[in-house]
Amino acid sequence: MYGPPIYLSLKNSNRMSNEFYLIALYIILINGISAVLTLTDKARAKSGKWRISEKTLFLTAILGGAVCEYLTMLLIRHKTKHSSFMLGLPVIIILQFILVIFIIFKVAV
Repeated sequence: MYGPPIYLSLKNSNRMSNEFYLIALYIILINGISAVLTLTDKARAKSGKWRISEKTLFLTAILGGAVCEYLTMLLIRHKTKHSSFMLGLPVIIILQFILVIFIIFKVAV
């Protein structure tokens, strides 16, 4: 009967579900922003216009948009020859996953 933590049994479960929805909304928004920035950078690269800086792309990844940014880069073949992105984004994703697991189990205890 051991399993993952169940938040419904915690006190203030209403507050917990509100926090969950806010976090989910944030993750959706930051991933959407990351995808739009990546697509914009690709379009500007093709037309020779001003580009989105790599610093900005990494910042949105660190802020939670790494998964969508990485998938978008693979899908549109943008910056796939840059080892800083092809290695850096998966590392960021793994670290964020570990952080989420740590927070979930820390909160549940």
